[in-house]
Amino acid sequence: MTRSRSRGFIYALLVLVAVAMTAWAFQARLSVWVAQKVVAKRLATELKTELSDGLHVGLCGAGSPFPDDKRTGPCTLVVAGGQILVFDAGNAATRNLGKMGVNHGQINAIFLTHFHSDHLDGLGELLLQRWVSTGNAKPAPVFGPPGVERVVAGLREVYAQDQSYRVAHHGEAVVPSTGFGGEARPFEVAGQRDQLVYQEGGVEVRAFAVDHAPVHPAVGYRISYKGRTVVLSGDTRPSDAVRTQAKGVDLLVHEALSEPLVRAIGDASVQAGRPNLKKLMADIVDYHTSPEQAAQVAQDAQVGYLLLSHIAPPLPLPGMAKAFLGDATSIFKGPIRVGIDGDFISLPADSKEIRVSQRF
Repeated sequence: MTRSRSRGFIYALLVLVAVAMTAWAFQARLSVWVAQKVVAKRLATELKTELSDGLHVGLCGAGSPFPDDKRTGPCTLVVAGGQILVFDAGNAATRNLGKMGVNHGQINAIFLTHFHSDHLDGLGELLLQRWVSTGNAKPAPVFGPPGVERVVAGLREVYAQDQSYRVAHHGEAVVPSTGFGGEARPFEVAGQRDQLVYQEGGVEVRAFAVDHAPVHPAVGYRISYKGRTVVLSGDTRPSDAVRTQAKGVDLLVHEALSEPLVRAIGDASVQAGRPNLKKLMADIVDYHTSPEQAAQVAQDAQVGYLLLSHIAPPLPLPGMAKAFLGDATSIFKGPIRVGIDGDFISLPADSKEIRVSQRF
């Protein structure tokens, strides 16, 4: 290659590099500009005003303690009457609520069904985000059966140092120390009687006892708004209380565990040299409800839609959801769905319509 050609090649290469760097710089600036627009729009949007008037139910966590790419720890969102209510707070509750468009600072109340770790291991993070995201001056009400006081007090202690750091860094005007943590709101339910635990904006939440022995207390919830109703079973064996509370409701969100699939995991654990897991798998079967049993509860109660949640075990392969359901679809004559994170059911006010969508 002659010297002139070599110079020409080098010049052309430098031009290409300069063009590429300019393009990359433009792309970077464009990406930042787009991100700003998206964030501004997202922050200006309020889920509770975006939705039509009605009772809206979302799965911010459809799973169990098992790792599952489509289902994180138990969490159910209810939006109605200007209220944002969260039932249980599993490990990805805060992130999934954000993905669903929830402004954490606008959460009005949190409700716990019981105190198994998978139902509250995301509660500390959720309480922190509710506090700092909008500078709440009052802590979040946390409703639950007796024992909720201990949970809330424990989380306040765990995050006490975090509180001091945030107030010192941002100041009382931005993160008022009075808004830190939660405020326990214990209630008791006796026998088959339900208990009104929350009433605001036309939304009524009633709690009732379920059978998750040896876990006690354990409750489910019935939420009503403008002629629409949803029942959340919580963790339970097949329960007459759930059947009674779910009579004629629009939506039943019921936990479900497949005994054949769980026992298969137990057998595999023995082959892997972990016999303790076989015992654990055998034990968890007796205080949960199978998909077929949940379908029978839904059929007996004549509910409008059955959404299965707290799915155990994970269903990572195609066709496993069908295996998980077993004979459930032949038992319950209405629509049934094996829930995943982001599922969203809308029940428009004063109608019978049921809309099913995905929030992410």
